[in-house]
Amino acid sequence: MTYLYYRSSTTGQTKVNPNTKKQWEHLASKANWRITQLPNGYYQTEASNPNNPEHWQDVTRRETLEGAESAINGSVDYFTKKLEATKGPKVVKTFNN
Repeated sequence: MTYLYYRSSTTGQTKVNPNTKKQWEHLASKANWRITQLPNGYYQTEASNPNNPEHWQDVTRRETLEGAESAINGSVDYFTKKLEATKGPKVVKTFNN
């Protein structure tokens, strides 16, 4: 049963729109992120636009600088994992007779 589920749910290499993949690659790099302090004392995380690096898009707001940096690290990890998933299944263990 598990094998049948695997065969029906695994398609090999995942197809991702090239523009989406470009955006994920951009967001997976911490160099494309910044933190700004707002007038109310909160910190805002922002990511640059891959097509227009001069334009910054706000993403989240946090109470502390550490919280903002942690949010960026989480986003970078998230997009890195999404890119890894586009490579398809990977062998994690093999068995010998």
